[in-house]
Parts: sequence; C-alpha cells; structure tokens
Amino acid sequence: MSDPEQLVLVERRGDVALLTLNRPDRRNALSLDLRERLADALEACAGEDTGAIVLTGAGSAFCAGMDVTQFGGDQANRVRIVETSTRLFSALATSPTPTLAFLNGPAIAGGFAIALLCDLRIAAGGARMGFPELGRYIPPSYAAARAALPSALARELCMTGRVLGADEALARGVVSSIGSLEDALALADEIASAPRPAVREVKRRVLLEAQNTWGPLLEEETRALRAAVL
Repeated sequence: MSDPEQLVLVERRGDVALLTLNRPDRRNALSLDLRERLADALEACAGEDTGAIVLTGAGSAFCAGMDVTQFGGDQANRVRIVETSTRLFSALATSPTPTLAFLNGPAIAGGFAIALLCDLRIAAGGARMGFPELGRYIPPSYAAARAALPSALARELCMTGRVLGADEALARGVVSSIGSLEDALALADEIASAPRPAVREVKRRVLLEAQNTWGPLLEEETRALRAAVL
C-alpha cells in the first residue's frame, strides 16, 4: 500500500512548485488519499510566495482518472468519495496561483479533467488524453472541458469519448505545445518571474470569467455527484 504522505511529491524550484502524483503502480489513479493530498498541496501553494504550479505524474502516466476500486462501500466511504472529489476539483479550479499541467503520459477521464482545469497544458510526445469513461456509463466533466476548450470541441470529446494523441491535441488547441518537463518548468518560471501582482490580477479575472461560464457547470456536476453517490 502506498504511503499517503508520499502520494504527492512537492518540490520547490525557486518560485515554482512542482507537484508530482506519485502512485505510478496504479498509473496515478486518484485514490481517496491521493485526492486529499493533492488538494492539500494545491491549497498550500495558494499564497503569493508561489508564482506558478506545475502538476505532473510519476512513471509512465499523468493520471488514469478516479480509482474505481474505491467506488461504493458504506455510507462513510461514499461521503468521502464526494467530499474528496469536490475538494480537489474546487482547489484546482479556484487556485489563485497560475497552474500548468505537464502530461508526461496518458491523461484519462478524471485525469484529463484535472489537466483541463489547469491554466496551461504541455504534453510529452507520447501522451494521450480524453474521456473514455463515457463508454462505462459515466458522464465526463463537461465543466472541465469548457474551462479550457471551445464549446464545439468540448461537446465532441464529452459526447464521443475520443482519445487524442499529442499531435492532434496540439493541432486542436487542447495543449499549447509538445515538450518535456523542463519545458513546462521553464514556462512556469517565466510566469513566476513576471510581476506577481499583475499575474495574480490576470488569474483573478480568469476566475471571475469562470463564474459566468463553466463555474456553474462545475457546481451542477457536484450536485449530480452527490445525488448519484449519496
């Protein structure tokens, strides 16, 4: 069993915080403990001492989505499923610190949603991304898709479950570039090196826009999750 204290590795690179999902044996699937630790790390990086956050995965995958082996269970476990999911998505969606996802490998289902809730995305050449959970009767997060993508593309990916390779993702604007972790860190450092008050004001405006666009969708998805699980 993975040590809960080591499920998210936090490394400071100057003013940049590198957060690494560290459950490579399960392709960084989001267990209950991992969701809690990632939310902890994101909340800890909310202050002005952090100029940018880079999120990536250990091993060959970025994130394979929710750990479905922990679904169900007794009432206490179902409550924890809802609360940890809601807390993680909220911490990422409302982070006042600019966030960047480096997709070192597959970003699938909930893992793709996490990447889309980041402000920017860079993918490794072999990365794949999409919402294949649709085929398992699980509706993807349209809110996360709309946080980053135009409506037509968000609908296409959510309604078909198509998985994109890195080249197509770049061509369609899902990621901003194909590169390495060092490329992602360099971009994060560029953001962190800009005047901090100005950057955080830009991020405040991004979050303000969300209140009138995809933010209510995320709240509705939370309501639907509670109704389905509890």
